[in-house]
Amino acid sequence: MIIIKILMLLLVFISTSFVGILISNKYKNRVIELKEIKNALNIFETKIKFTYEPIPEIFKEISNSIKPNIADIFNIAGKKMEKLSAKIAWEEALNNADTNLKLEDIKIIKDLGKLLGKTDIQGQISQIELTNTFLDTQIQKATIECDKNQKLYKTLRYDCRLCNSNFTYLNKGGSNGH
Repeated sequence: MIIIKILMLLLVFISTSFVGILISNKYKNRVIELKEIKNALNIFETKIKFTYEPIPEIFKEISNSIKPNIADIFNIAGKKMEKLSAKIAWEEALNNADTNLKLEDIKIIKDLGKLLGKTDIQGQISQIELTNTFLDTQIQKATIECDKNQKLYKTLRYDCRLCNSNFTYLNKGGSNGH
């Protein structure tokens, strides 16, 4: 009977630790993805200023030089811009992306699409800079949230270990209870 109890506790411990790690990683990955988008937008801004390449080509180049989840956004948007307007292609790419971003992050990034391909270079650069400013705020919020939640999940794992050691102590007759 004790073996079953120990196995059940072990199963609870492993599953809660696993869930805690997954949730903790989601917060960490959000920060990474926001920074990656900011990096991609900086590349985009530089390419617009100095190369005068069409946006779809720039997006395809960006998708080759950044991490996969965010690269998919730029790759899909670049491909869709061949048939759709830049704004619609950008929004569809963001809507279909598999990321750890929150809705408020996506809304800020979608706002970039308002002026894509509709204004002169300086107007697009201004929109990129504005988006980068908002991304800085989101990165700060996400970092604080990540730190707070990682501490929380580490504490929960510690509490679970403590609970397990108390259970072992009780099973060895360490309690005076009836």
